[in-house]
Amino acid sequence: MKKTYVLDTNVLIQSPLALLAFEDNQIVLPMVVLEELDKFKNDDAERGRNARQVIRFLEQLRQSGNLLEGVPLASGGTLRIESNFTAIKLPDDLRPDVNDNRILQICVGLSRTCDPLILVTKDIMVRLKSQMLGIPAEDFTNEQSPSIQEQYTGRMDAYAPDELLNGFRKKGMSPNELYIIQDGKRLPIAPICNQFFIIHSETSEKKTVLGRFDGKMIVPLKYLKEKPFGVSPRNVGQRFLQEALMLDAETAPLVIVRGAAGTAKTFYSLAVGLQRTFEKDTKKYRKILITRPNVQFDDDIGFLPGSEQEKIAPFLRPVIDNLELLVDQDDGERYRNEKELSGKVEELFSRGIVTAEAMNFIRGRSISQTYLIIDEAQNLTPKQAKGLITRVGSGTKVILLGDPMQIDNPLLDERTNGLSYASERMKGSPLCFQISMKSEECERSELAHDAASRM
Repeated sequence: MKKTYVLDTNVLIQSPLALLAFEDNQIVLPMVVLEELDKFKNDDAERGRNARQVIRFLEQLRQSGNLLEGVPLASGGTLRIESNFTAIKLPDDLRPDVNDNRILQICVGLSRTCDPLILVTKDIMVRLKSQMLGIPAEDFTNEQSPSIQEQYTGRMDAYAPDELLNGFRKKGMSPNELYIIQDGKRLPIAPICNQFFIIHSETSEKKTVLGRFDGKMIVPLKYLKEKPFGVSPRNVGQRFLQEALMLDAETAPLVIVRGAAGTAKTFYSLAVGLQRTFEKDTKKYRKILITRPNVQFDDDIGFLPGSEQEKIAPFLRPVIDNLELLVDQDDGERYRNEKELSGKVEELFSRGIVTAEAMNFIRGRSISQTYLIIDEAQNLTPKQAKGLITRVGSGTKVILLGDPMQIDNPLLDERTNGLSYASERMKGSPLCFQISMKSEECERSELAHDAASRM
């Protein structure tokens, strides 16, 4: 049975190609959606670009037929614009001059002849109001990842005979020799390319080795004893993180790191970046480039006074805090001379070793020989994540950092954000390494550790 889907503006703003995602069903766009697209089309940020893309697509469809009557889509369905049902009575609390309520008016009117009818919107409040009116509503799920508990972590605990652990560092181990224990039963593992392993001896739980599945074998970690920029890993998660970050851009051009605050995601990424950028004989990158999405900031940067660096300075404070820890690792002396410490950090920026750019300014570029850190990546949309990763040129390494539980974008959640989307789509790629840090691997402070596990 064919369905009728009424689309809210926010679906198209986040996913401009959503009109092709409903197979052979009927799509209805309320006229107010066109008005909102027209309002957004002049924005410089992602919202404006996506609105313009949708408008251009609608213009192509207009040339092929009458949008008020309906035009066929390449997906096999149809699309039409709806401007009727202005006299539909809504509850007194829902004012008809509010755009969201106008969409609900059309849904109520169409539901009398179109069954089943479903409203698709990313706005939770609209879905709540829709339920009050008896109209089925759902989120746009085409770019949705599994629930946070089911998402890929990039790591696994497994068991192997004790004698195999003894020779592991020299010859590795076949994945067929490992097993997991579930409900008291031994089960074979199904490793994913570049997945990390904590391999326990079957005779002693505490006897372990660390490895990675390279697509054929479980191999020992290559950089286990390294101390990038003088930093030593303090837990298993950081050892896996160090391995992924230290590998060169040809082997590991994309690293996705997820974890709660205090698990050293940004700190360790900067440490490895500085190590690889300062190296004389084996220098891997020209510079470290840092960017981070911020919903309000990305929309308004063009209107803020000052240079680009002055505009983004307030949003770089977390990065600067970590650089201060790295350029002076003496905890007792670090803050005795704040001016000297600030000068050391400023020198990294003035020499071009570390640079920072607004995410909007990276669009359209091809970035080569660069160590690119995208912090707070949970606030990316799936389209933004794809756009940034596809900017990568020769010799560039991309590190996506974030916590899917700390999202500021009102239209994203733990399943629809760009970080989770990239993780799910790139799982199993030989060019992508992933690691999820655990709350017990928080190293910021005892309080941070305790809060991360309790709150």
